[in-house]
Amino acid sequence: MNQNEFSSRVGISQATLSELEQDKYKPSLEIIISIVNEFHTDISWIVFGTTSSNNKVIGVNEVNEIESDLLMLFDKLKAVDQDEIIDFIKTKLNHY
Repeated sequence: MNQNEFSSRVGISQATLSELEQDKYKPSLEIIISIVNEFHTDISWIVFGTTSSNNKVIGVNEVNEIESDLLMLFDKLKAVDQDEIIDFIKTKLNHY
């Protein structure tokens, strides 16, 4: 598969793909999710280079629409706000 085919399937321009390959910038969460969905690949492999996280395999089918939306919104937050959300979730989980 060439760059044009790949970029078309993922929904980005060939120029964007070329810049990603040259490590000019990191892909957005939207691009990562598009790759995962289009090629039915493991999101852990795309993000971390491994097929598991915390000894649990994360497959494409395990990321539902709500989780996908949550990840995209979370990615748009500033780091300080992301930390606040993580702390909130940890607090909620401690109540269970």
